[in-house]
Amino acid sequence: MTAFKSDFMTVLHDRGYVHQCTDETALDDKAATSLVTAYIGFDATANSLHVGSLLQIMLLRWLQKTGHKPIVLMGGGTTKVGDPSGKDESRQILTEEQIVANIAGIRSVFEAFLSFGDGPTDAVIANNADWLDTLAYIDFLRHYGRHFTINRMLTFDSVKLRLDREQPLTFLEFNYMLLQAYDFLELARRYDCSLQLGGSDQWGNIVNGVELGRRVEQRELFGITSPLIETSSGAKMGKTTQGAVWLNADRLSPYEYWQFWRNTEDADVGRFLRLFTEMPLEEIARLEALSGAEINEAKKKLATAATAMLHGEASASAAAETARQTFEQGAMGLGLPVVDIPVADLEGGLPIFDLFRRSGLASSGGAARRLIKGGGARVNDVQVQDENASVGTNALNANGVVKLSAGKKRHVLIRPA
Repeated sequence: MTAFKSDFMTVLHDRGYVHQCTDETALDDKAATSLVTAYIGFDATANSLHVGSLLQIMLLRWLQKTGHKPIVLMGGGTTKVGDPSGKDESRQILTEEQIVANIAGIRSVFEAFLSFGDGPTDAVIANNADWLDTLAYIDFLRHYGRHFTINRMLTFDSVKLRLDREQPLTFLEFNYMLLQAYDFLELARRYDCSLQLGGSDQWGNIVNGVELGRRVEQRELFGITSPLIETSSGAKMGKTTQGAVWLNADRLSPYEYWQFWRNTEDADVGRFLRLFTEMPLEEIARLEALSGAEINEAKKKLATAATAMLHGEASASAAAETARQTFEQGAMGLGLPVVDIPVADLEGGLPIFDLFRRSGLASSGGAARRLIKGGGARVNDVQVQDENASVGTNALNANGVVKLSAGKKRHVLIRPA
């Protein structure tokens, strides 16, 4: 194992964040002797990021904790274009108003992970619309487009994969890699930014930026990519049968977020503790060595630590206690997610399979019926036998709610509204 001079590179390698680096030795030397300013870009395609972006956020957090300066680059401009990396089809075109609203929703997540301010290592938020929206296209192509060849652009995975699958790649999207490279150059000029971080699918885009800085202004720029995370069973990180695992509390409750981490596969516990918590490596080694039922304690520590980082200690503790009551004591667990159903619907009685669908515990009526037939559906902790039975207000418990359960780990409270 290579011995690094800088805390930054040591932490990234020891915890498993590094997939590729453009010049590891030179970057390590720079990080050991001076402040490094680095950025990651986040396009505003939704009003919240999901857990698939969490690895990148943790990279910025460790950058700051080891004495360097993070830039969160909001893609107010590039969101209008769409990154073809890893995509089979073109991105939906959003309005200016939608992009602004999405950026407002995304910004709040970073405040939980980074310290913002005017100090040398304080994080800053930039928006590439500030320079991309005012570009004169012909001038841009004359000054920067000449540094890119179509021959090389066609070799990048983001382009090759789309073409190999015979999916259309628009000229608008083809421009994305030029704009991202220009972002790096512009941040270097404005903030003395010398490092871009990103997922492994961004390698081609990052290398373009490094080379553009060298060719246009003889700047020494660097790039690091992190591995794209899959679970041990091969599933993409953050993809569940219920949809994306959002980071904003108004889209996914702290309890549901805690439960996502609690459901980590046994083989992933150690890796996820290294990547998504700040727990000491010695403690992680002890936890991942646990076996049998004891590994569940490690999963609870992972869930609580990850939830505390995003939602705060109080929310993490409350989620852990709700889980303890629900699973260990059989109590109602009033911290469970709540779904409001019009009281008129409940008064008339709802088919039980439809209630499971409306609660989000099943993706469709058919999926709900299969859940019931398989014995995995419960109402107020009683197994459902008849998929066509109805649930009405007479099922409300002493707390005025109906508890629905899908298997042992997924629960929702139905509340008349």
